Amino acid sequence: MSVIAVYSAKGGVGKTTIAANLAWCSATDAGHDTLLWDLDAAGGAGFLFDIEPKSKRAEGIFARGDDPEEQLWETGYPGLDLLPADKSLRQLDVQLTQMGRRRRLGKLATKLGKQYDRIVLDCPPGINEVSAQVLRAAEIVIVPLPPSPLSHRAFDFVADEIRRIGAKGPSLLPVFSMVDMRRKLHREATEGQPKWPVLPYSSLVEQCAVRRQPVGAFAKSSVPAQQFSKLWQAIDRKLARR
Repeated sequence: MSVIAVYSAKGGVGKTTIAANLAWCSATDAGHDTLLWDLDAAGGAGFLFDIEPKSKRAEGIFARGDDPEEQLWETGYPGLDLLPADKSLRQLDVQLTQMGRRRRLGKLATKLGKQYDRIVLDCPPGINEVSAQVLRAAEIVIVPLPPSPLSHRAFDFVADEIRRIGAKGPSLLPVFSMVDMRRKLHREATEGQPKWPVLPYSSLVEQCAVRRQPVGAFAKSSVPAQQFSKLWQAIDRKLARR
């Protein structure tokens, strides 16, 4: 089992869309039994798969020791399940801090890993106890970066946090997201980091939220679908080297 976190200290960078599409690629393209675990109280990952549980009990997994397996949902795609979020996670940072259990998330991931080859975490933005536990639990952290100075500043925060963990910390994979090559700033940013993966801005990616499907499910041969697939292949190769 491997844990892959999609995380940024900054919001609005495309984390949820990337996490949902990568989880789909993991299950559909690579054939891994995959769990998409939504940790963001907004519940965006569930929305993208047309899953919105009526009960608000996601925080019970952390606070009361509820069995996470009882909250799993099938997405309708073979090999891909979802552990959804809800508004009860709004105070998760405070709850984890008060509990003083610094590896609570990692231990839950280990338990869930008995069923899954890959666990993809859709993480909330910010730097707090939730992000600290995510970084300790993950093997790879995907950091989406729209080409802008603020995004690069947020990336530096993540890199600093991982350095503090030391040799046992996760690998870091920055990914340019929402890239529009018609814009000079975007061209210059990607040219400055030619080895970083690029996910282009696309109306098809925006359609994920309208159709409530991953882009590969309705536009398999499109450029965005191919880019997500290539990114997942790079992640799998990186995991094989760890």
